[in-house]
Amino acid sequence: MRHLILAGGLLLAVAGSAGARSLGTLAFEPCTLAPEYASVAVEAQCTTLAVPEDPGAPDGRQVELAIAWVPARGDAAPDPVFMLAGGPGQSAKESFPLVAPAFADVRRGRHVLLVDQRGTGGSNPLLCRDKDGESAVVDDPADASPEAARAFAERCLAELGECADPRFYTTTDAVRDLDAVRRAIDAEQVNLVGISYGTRVAQQFAMRHPQATRSLVLAGVVPNSLVLGAEHARNLEAALDLYFAQCAEDAGCAGRFGNPREALRTLAAELKATPRRVAFRHPATGEQREDLLRYGHLAAVVRLYAYAPQTAAMLPLVLHEAIEGRAGLLMAQAEMLVGQLGGQIMHGMQLSVLCSEDAPELAARPEDADTVLGTEFVDVSLAQCAAWPTGTRPEDFRQPLATPVPALLVSGELDPVTPAGYGAAVADALPNGRHLVLAGQGHNTLTVGCMPKLLAKFLETADAAALDAACLEQLKPTPPFAGFFGWEP
Repeated sequence: MRHLILAGGLLLAVAGSAGARSLGTLAFEPCTLAPEYASVAVEAQCTTLAVPEDPGAPDGRQVELAIAWVPARGDAAPDPVFMLAGGPGQSAKESFPLVAPAFADVRRGRHVLLVDQRGTGGSNPLLCRDKDGESAVVDDPADASPEAARAFAERCLAELGECADPRFYTTTDAVRDLDAVRRAIDAEQVNLVGISYGTRVAQQFAMRHPQATRSLVLAGVVPNSLVLGAEHARNLEAALDLYFAQCAEDAGCAGRFGNPREALRTLAAELKATPRRVAFRHPATGEQREDLLRYGHLAAVVRLYAYAPQTAAMLPLVLHEAIEGRAGLLMAQAEMLVGQLGGQIMHGMQLSVLCSEDAPELAARPEDADTVLGTEFVDVSLAQCAAWPTGTRPEDFRQPLATPVPALLVSGELDPVTPAGYGAAVADALPNGRHLVLAGQGHNTLTVGCMPKLLAKFLETADAAALDAACLEQLKPTPPFAGFFGWEP
């Protein structure tokens, strides 16, 4: 027996079986969102929706989109919130628990919908595995040559076989899927909260479906004009300059560790010349191990630490310890971070997006050769894209989003991948947009300080200009660690 309730304009059905509910035409069952790499969990309702893989062949192979619904705690407004994950290649369902605190106030009056973008999570994931069966970008991290990268992509493509046609796993396909979900839940309009690459998806949705878009929140903004990967190296260098300047201005950090930039240069030159055998305790198992510390490990830790000021604060300490011959901490962190990232990103889906939308304009810059990231990402990506099937990109894909839809854009001052200048450029074309820059913050900003309350207020009013963002002035940079016990008292 099913009981129909009109909740805030959305048709909600409560079924006779325990906990089963419906939105529109979609029937849901209780589920728990609990990613393997985190200790947090969110109770939700889950279902799937079948959509054609190839829009030109509606009766052909179908993709089962994995969908989660995190219900509002009170009466729900008719326009739910769709959270769009980053990457490209991350699962929205797996990512949400880590940012759930940002939506705590939002959920007082709105449902939150999570759709695993096709090729990720539970939506026919395009997962490339190395020879040990782990999610990876290449078979051997020690061999990131273009030739090895292309061979890995070719093997991944062969293993996908008849399970997927990578040409149809682009941003444009994802936008089509989101609108199919919107229609299936009988929502005339939706609010889009895009994070990192998810901001590209949000902007493209608003371009294709302006009448269905009530508001936009873009956090860690990716302009439509940006060629993914082209500016990774220079953006990281700019963020490191800011972080290392904080050490120079801090007596405890500068006195104990000297110049972190010089330490990074010294360690990089050493590891590029000769990898170092290091004893370390594995962060997952606690086992004592020995392995070769390579330059790639150093680059990975530096890049991923820079995403958040709390981890970037440890960089001077970690670099100093390695220079002094105690590189176990660096090796352990590399094992942990690279392992987590590999499990979160569906590399095949990432290639479908990158190769279809960005590779034709992607080129290595000689001046990036001496940066932490160098030209490796570009070189590897182009080699893999040479073997990867590509889909089509709309002719206006690179056009700036120019819409009267209310928009709130959020950037971190120290973001190493989507710097604040990106958000400013996108906001310039949005007459009802407002750009907030969070002082001392990195790539993940929606959970910081009073941002959850500002997010909820904006989604309630759809008026970015009226937001009182004075509370953000309380944010302060995270000081660098002066030792293993943290900061100076």
